[in-house]
Amino acid sequence: MHTMKNMKTKTFTFLMILAIVGIHRSADSCTGITLQSKDGANIVARSVEWANGESPSDYIIVPRGYAEQSALPDGATGGMKFNAFYGYVGLAAEDYVIEGLNEMGLSAGLFYFPKFGSYPKYDAKEKDITLSDTQFVAWMLGNFETVDDVITALPTIRIVATDPRAETLHWRVADKYGRQIVIEYINGIPMVYENNLGVLTNSPGYPWHITNLNNYINLHSGGVSAHEFGNVPLSPLGHGTGLLGLPGDMTPPSRFIRAAFFKNSAPMLDTASKTVEQAFHIMMALTIPIGAQYSDSATVPNIPSATQWTSVTDMTNNKLYYTTMYNPTIRKFDLDAIDFANVQYQKHPLDNEKSWPIINAQID
Repeated sequence: MHTMKNMKTKTFTFLMILAIVGIHRSADSCTGITLQSKDGANIVARSVEWANGESPSDYIIVPRGYAEQSALPDGATGGMKFNAFYGYVGLAAEDYVIEGLNEMGLSAGLFYFPKFGSYPKYDAKEKDITLSDTQFVAWMLGNFETVDDVITALPTIRIVATDPRAETLHWRVADKYGRQIVIEYINGIPMVYENNLGVLTNSPGYPWHITNLNNYINLHSGGVSAHEFGNVPLSPLGHGTGLLGLPGDMTPPSRFIRAAFFKNSAPMLDTASKTVEQAFHIMMALTIPIGAQYSDSATVPNIPSATQWTSVTDMTNNKLYYTTMYNPTIRKFDLDAIDFANVQYQKHPLDNEKSWPIINAQID
C-alpha cells in the first residue's frame, strides 16, 4: 500500500500539473474518439496535451490485489481504501492513472474539465468513502468489468479534489461490449451521459457539445458540386469542400467538432489491427504543435509538441497502444499476456530514449 507520505507527494506533483495547466489556458487539451471495426472490435483513442513543458509520464502495471488509499484534502488521513480486484495497465502521471485498460476490457480515462464542474464538499465524517478525483480511474479499473458496474457503484463513493487550486475533471468510461459514458460532477452530483457519438474533449459539458453540433449541420464529407452563384460559375478549388467551415482552432468546442467529423467520416475497416492504425492517423490530425498557442513575445518551451502522448485502446482484444511526442513508434501492451495474479507492481517511463527513430532508406 502507498504510504501517506508518498501519496501526499504524488498528489501534490500531479495536482500541481493540473494547477499549472489551469493557469496557462493554452494547455488544457485532451481529445478522444471511438471507432469500431467490421470484425466487432471496440476501440477508443485519446491524446493528452500540456504545452508548458514535459509532463512526467509513465506506464504502470497493477496486479490483482494491489492496495491503495485515497488522499484527502488538507493532508487529512483515513481516505477510502480499495484493492484492485482486476489487474490493469495505466498511462500515468506519477502513479495516478490518466488512461488505462483492465484485464476485463474496461477502459477509463480522465479529461480536464475546468470551470463547469463541481464536486461534493468534503465531509470528514464520510472520509472512508471519499475518493480523490485523481484516483477515480484507478478505482474503476481495479474494480469493475462493465460500464453498468461503474454506474451502479457511483452512489457508494464521494469524489473530491484534494487541492483547492486544481480544476475539476470529467471521465470517459467504455467497455468491450461497446457501451461508453461520460461522467461529470455538476453541483456535486454525478451526471452520467451515454456517449453515443464516441467523442470527448474538455469544457463545456458533454450535453453542450452535442447541442453545438447543430451549428455545423451544413458540414458533410466529400465535396460540393460546381454551380452558379448568380451569373458567376463556381467550382471547387480542391477536394473536401463539404467541410468548408470546419473550425481549425484549438479550443475544446472546435476540437470536438473536428474529432466528430473525422471520426464519423472514417470508413469502417475490416480488422481491429487496421482500425488501431486508423485511430492513430485520425489522432495525428488532432495533435497540437508547440508554439501555436503562444503569443509572439512568449517563451515557447523546448519540447517537440503540446500533444505529450496519444493512446489507442482495443477493448475487445485487450490491447493498449501508445505513442509520444518523443517517439512516434507505436508501442503495445497485450493484457492477455500478463499474469496479473503474479506480476509485481511496476512503473516505467513512456520513453527510454527521447528522440525520433530515424533509419536509412534502402538503396539497391
